[in-house]
Amino acid sequence: MLLLMTIEKFLHRHDMPPTRFGRECARDPRLVFDLRNGREPGTRVRRRIEHFMNTYRRSIGQ
Repeated sequence: MLLLMTIEKFLHRHDMPPTRFGRECARDPRLVFDLRNGREPGTRVRRRIEHFMNTYRRSIGQ
């Protein structure tokens, strides 16, 4: 649940559609929608999500 809240804040802060987020970080455009419906990501997907958000923030200077 904490991961989903972090993703939601990221999407809002960067004005990014959920499908783009899922596609860019995990090659899964339904990722955010599935998480909202209760999907629990595995360790590998969780690391990809966190890496994407950290890398994206650094690339735009935040």
